Amino acid sequence: MGRGPSYILVSSVDCETNDTLPSHAVHHASDDQLAGPQWQEMECKLLAKNELLHSGRKVLIFKQTGPGKSSNVKGENQPCGSTACKICGHFIDIFVSDIERKHISFEAVKLTQSTTNEVDERHIRPEGWQHTKLATMRRHSLADDHHLAAMGIQQELKRNFSPLSMLGMAFAILNSWTALSASLSLALPSGGPTAVLWGLVTAGVFNLCLAASLAEFLSAYPTAGGQYHWVAMISPKKYRPVLSWITAWISVFGWMALTATAGLLGSQLIIGIIPLYNSTYEPERWHQFLIYLAYNVAAFLVNAFCNHLLPHINKAAILWSLVGFVTIIITALACASPNYNSSQFVFTSFTNNSGWPDGVAWLLGLLQGGLGLTGFDATAHMIEEIPNAAKEGPKIMIYCVVMGLVTGFIFLMCLLFVAGSADDVINSAYGPIGQILYNATGSKAGTVCLQIFPLVCLMFAGFCITTTSSRMTYAFARDRGLPFSKLFAKVHGSLDVPFNALCLTELVVIIFGLIFLGSTSAFNAIISACVVALTVTYALPVAINCIRGRKMLPESRHFKLPVWFGWFANIMGIIYAVIATVLFVFPPELPVDGNNMNYCIVVFAIVLIISMVQWFVDGRKNYSGPVVDMDELVLTAQMSPEDSRDHRHDTEPAKKDLS
Repeated sequence: MGRGPSYILVSSVDCETNDTLPSHAVHHASDDQLAGPQWQEMECKLLAKNELLHSGRKVLIFKQTGPGKSSNVKGENQPCGSTACKICGHFIDIFVSDIERKHISFEAVKLTQSTTNEVDERHIRPEGWQHTKLATMRRHSLADDHHLAAMGIQQELKRNFSPLSMLGMAFAILNSWTALSASLSLALPSGGPTAVLWGLVTAGVFNLCLAASLAEFLSAYPTAGGQYHWVAMISPKKYRPVLSWITAWISVFGWMALTATAGLLGSQLIIGIIPLYNSTYEPERWHQFLIYLAYNVAAFLVNAFCNHLLPHINKAAILWSLVGFVTIIITALACASPNYNSSQFVFTSFTNNSGWPDGVAWLLGLLQGGLGLTGFDATAHMIEEIPNAAKEGPKIMIYCVVMGLVTGFIFLMCLLFVAGSADDVINSAYGPIGQILYNATGSKAGTVCLQIFPLVCLMFAGFCITTTSSRMTYAFARDRGLPFSKLFAKVHGSLDVPFNALCLTELVVIIFGLIFLGSTSAFNAIISACVVALTVTYALPVAINCIRGRKMLPESRHFKLPVWFGWFANIMGIIYAVIATVLFVFPPELPVDGNNMNYCIVVFAIVLIISMVQWFVDGRKNYSGPVVDMDELVLTAQMSPEDSRDHRHDTEPAKKDLS
């Protein structure tokens, strides 16, 4: 009657003696009932193996196929026996059911993912076991490792980050209030205060839709590859490798461009501080390049040799950012009192010095808000370094965008109230934020002291973005997507970091910095490049999932959007990605010449050309994308019947290869 059912084989290993305890194969003695306690050994073909540490003993759970006459099994999810922990004597029930009927043994699955699914605690810990933070994190890490193993990925990086430190990292990478204040030169000439404030709100709503959409993917597939892994998971098999390949190249490029922005913004702030005390100073491009270089070299050294300190640095980053946020607001408002701009100026004033029509100019001003909220996918690329990833990751991704939007709006609103004349701010040698703080305080020393907060925030951001960018590069190299992938996929034995990937990231960031020496619009070009590239990668998995009816994610994932809101968030995010991709490659002002040309489109085109050449030379032969699912049958069983049929149709050849 067709292919027989699949079975569960449980084998126990004593961790003290490393002896293998008797193995048991669960099968049915007849067509309509499960076997009794006397189980018959049988040969099988192993498809996957997972481990669960249970009170000093490893329980190895094998998923296998075996002979059988019928796929009609009674007693699904009923215990058919148990095995005892050799050390503590605690019994663990063994369950079996029929994969052919999409009733995979959920209890067995729960043993391998015991902390990310609901499971009776007696299955995973003995009596008297004390619940501690360390033990909980250990169990979470084991479950996360099993989740990766089920996708064919070996856990190599240590899970050093707590959810709080990861939130600190995500907030430091967005660095919204700092990035928004340091990049006022993007929006003030292209829309004025209305573009600054309402442009942020507009970009914030769209980015929240994208973050919520991607949080569903992160909950289902918590891997460092992020978007390009997700594209591979849900794409039709025929297009899976090339779509994953293109997404990965754009993502790697986008994160390297984003890495450049921290040093870029920091160097601009410092260049703006010098004229406060030296009015004859004439800034040169190479001055800014050297400061930019110092920021990025410091980030490289911290990431390479102080990896163990990064969780603490992330916590310090969020604390420093919040202290700076409050200090600058209180000081600026107190010193400027009562000479504030009117609410009409703050909320409705429009300025257009760009040469573009007013509507286009305002839309170009969205680039500032886009920058302040770009990079929330950092959580995905660092997800293999936090425990309980599938549950905590989506929350962190959304929280950091909400925090960035709220703090950014409040900070920009306060700055606009004390800014003075918009034209003076736009044309100031001190830079927009420097001029605003000087107008508010009337003190050069006070202006410098307050700017220390964003300067240090940008330093922290540089540390965190470099970390994430190197992990993204490492993940793609691990999947054999880069030239010399074996080299860049190595994790340094003593440093516990992907050192070669880190070096590659730093090299490309330095090359980005060389654009300073050739173009006055390098600032806009690099920022446009990172915002456009990352936004495109956010939209690709969302768009593919929408095209396929939003049915390609497992129903059992921790984070699920309501059906109506899922469609709304997905469509809004895709619309924003299209707008950003078109508008943010425009030159910042008219008329266009060689100096103010937005070279984002040139750089973006070069990346696409390199990726496609590499695809035809190497990728189409050796790159098949990340392993879509070594545990395909479990994933199929967790889907609804309609989803299961669609998913099985796309992955049937892959399952055939495994069997």
